[in-house]
Amino acid sequence: MLYALMAWDKPGALDLRLQNRPDHLAYLKDSGVVRQAGPFLGTDEKPSGSLIILEVDDMAAAEAWADADPYAKAGLFETVRIAPWNRVLEA
Repeated sequence: MLYALMAWDKPGALDLRLQNRPDHLAYLKDSGVVRQAGPFLGTDEKPSGSLIILEVDDMAAAEAWADADPYAKAGLFETVRIAPWNRVLEA
């Protein structure tokens, strides 16, 4: 099943995001469950959050994946929401 992970950074956390980005990207690639991913952008066009589409068995697996994300471990996010997601259109 697909799950959308939507996370918004704590204010002023761009440096924390950049410091942890290499580990985060490696986790995205190595986990084998990420189908799409990319940052939300603020009005300054700098990353301010994340949208990640996961393909996992259930909500518990999505939550476990999110907890193990290096960004989460570093305390980057102010808010995280995970919801089941249905792909309607694929480009």
